[in-house]
Amino acid sequence: MFSREARAELLAEADPDALIALADQCLADGAPVRVLTAPEVGCVAAQVIDPVAAERFLLGDVLACRAEVELAGHRGWAMRLGDDRAAVLAAAVLDAEVQAGRAGAAAVDELCRRTQQARAAEDDREWAELAPTVVEFEELT
Repeated sequence: MFSREARAELLAEADPDALIALADQCLADGAPVRVLTAPEVGCVAAQVIDPVAAERFLLGDVLACRAEVELAGHRGWAMRLGDDRAAVLAAAVLDAEVQAGRAGAAAVDELCRRTQQARAAEDDREWAELAPTVVEFEELT
């Protein structure tokens, strides 16, 4: 089981087609759903932390889309980079599915696990590409 913050982060990175398919599956039982905030596209400030000085600084503005829904009396919220309104709405539905403790919660966790594994595999690929460029210095005694 993922924390809500971790789930939101992973749903923001998940494959859009997988998000939409799973949200459709979760809504197939006819549970009442209400869109509280229709998908909105806007800019948000991206911040990073300098790894040496441990200070935050603004990297720039990025395009993002957010949405909020209510499913079976529970609220779900999502934000994704870009302007894919359908994907962000699906992610909000999936967040609400878990918040409500409905039957699809396990499938949402599985999607998050797959996304987490894909992220780790991509990180491994990036590090493998960088490995030949690492410079190792001999220690002088």
